[in-house]
Amino acid sequence: MKEVDVLVIGSGIAGLSYALKVADLLPTCKILVVAKASELETNTSYAQGGIAAVLNLLTDSYQKHVQDTMEAGAWLSNLAVAEAVVQEAPARIADLMDWGVAFDTTPSGAFHLGREGGHSENRILHCKDQTGYSLEKALSQQVLLRPNIEVLSHHFAVDLITFNQGEAGPSCHGALLLDLGNQQLVKVLSRITMLATGGAGQVYQATTNPVIATGDGVAMAHRAGATVEHLEFVQFHPTALYHPGEKPSFLVSEAVRGFGGILRNAAGEAFMVRYDSRGCLAPRDIVARAIEAEMKKEQAVCMFLDVTHLDSDDFAAHFPTIYQKCLSIGVDPARQCIPVVPAAHYFCGGVTTDAWGRTSIQHLYASGECACTGLHGANRLASNSLQEALVFAHRSSADTCAKLEDTTLLDPIPAWQAPMVRSQPENLSQISRIREKIQAMMSQGAGIVRCIEELTELHQKLSQLAIEVEAMVRKYGASLELGELNNLRTVAQLVTDAALSRKESIGLHYLAPDPVPLQAIDRIAIV
Repeated sequence: MKEVDVLVIGSGIAGLSYALKVADLLPTCKILVVAKASELETNTSYAQGGIAAVLNLLTDSYQKHVQDTMEAGAWLSNLAVAEAVVQEAPARIADLMDWGVAFDTTPSGAFHLGREGGHSENRILHCKDQTGYSLEKALSQQVLLRPNIEVLSHHFAVDLITFNQGEAGPSCHGALLLDLGNQQLVKVLSRITMLATGGAGQVYQATTNPVIATGDGVAMAHRAGATVEHLEFVQFHPTALYHPGEKPSFLVSEAVRGFGGILRNAAGEAFMVRYDSRGCLAPRDIVARAIEAEMKKEQAVCMFLDVTHLDSDDFAAHFPTIYQKCLSIGVDPARQCIPVVPAAHYFCGGVTTDAWGRTSIQHLYASGECACTGLHGANRLASNSLQEALVFAHRSSADTCAKLEDTTLLDPIPAWQAPMVRSQPENLSQISRIREKIQAMMSQGAGIVRCIEELTELHQKLSQLAIEVEAMVRKYGASLELGELNNLRTVAQLVTDAALSRKESIGLHYLAPDPVPLQAIDRIAIV
């Protein structure tokens, strides 16, 4: 058993920036960061595009960024949260620079600010096309400099440790971890727990997310009784590289379209202007649906992103990773269009939090993609996620430090709650089969375009699978493979149930055969 002041589950930008903030505010505070894989294998590391922030008030404004956020989110975003995140983002960018992040600049030394879909101005900071990895590396190096932060890699969070306080509701007092090296359970007691476990893209067949993105935080919080919301809003990135058999799908950043890339069909037509006046820089939900519609109309396996009209040396300099990846599969972007398809990318919903990252369970916070702060609404504006994680990590750290003195360690876990552990499940093939079945069913029934009939059938099939999976959990106890399967199954059910509950098309939740998304919401300009 381990006892710490603060337990952080997840080592992406949300978890590490929170840990750093708490460590610096309270140098005597004992902090434990848990990573399921290595600390660098996170959703953050796969983020290519950048961070949206208003840094040039001569051409941009907080009001414009808030307006863009609200419009992209189909006006389901929380206005107060959007204003707070946008206004606080520049200060959090300063934190990153203090921690050693070097953003791309122009020859004059100013920030090189790009533009992505849904943004009315250039406001995207980036580190070439490896922004997320650059942030993750800098934050990890800073963590090593803090003696009060310990990092446990290759530990899987099995479940939260909670205590029901009657009318006061449940409270969180740590988590059960599975050491993937020796297959032993580790009980960690903590005064405060932060969920920063990232997304759940592995619920779908094609995703840009790493294999560790199995919705662990959302599933654990749901089992513990936490409120979750907006899980029907799953963002499919419009432009993943079409390369059959590759998993996860390689992301072709939206910044490429901001740089001048044009989406074309097999006939060479720049088709996006038929779907939205903003063309290739429309918000992601619109672009993804347009690509899927064109693929169905042409019975095509992909669409194409054309950068052949751009300066090839300039393109290679700005997007070296994408350029080299294309060459590796035999596509020269200087002469050939890049084949692209949509892929599951980002969950706009998650564990419900307030403006300080507090969940409905006492002493439990959530930040990053596993959280639903209210910022994204029905569709995330491009490059808003990294700055959301930074802002809420900062806010949660301040709230954590204010509460730590009044929070005591408890050991409420009964013996029956600790599952037995087997070094290897006896039926890995069965687990793999069910996992692939869930992915196929979700891709078919809860993808970019949905219908009530398919969602209803999906709900029934997932309910039947739940019985089988829960029986396996009772029989075999804790293991990485079975734990991830159970979490994927849980998130799949939550997504499906949320989609069935929302009867209108809005944002990322698009119900066929509605010809257009819901337009009934009064869209008053923010001034």
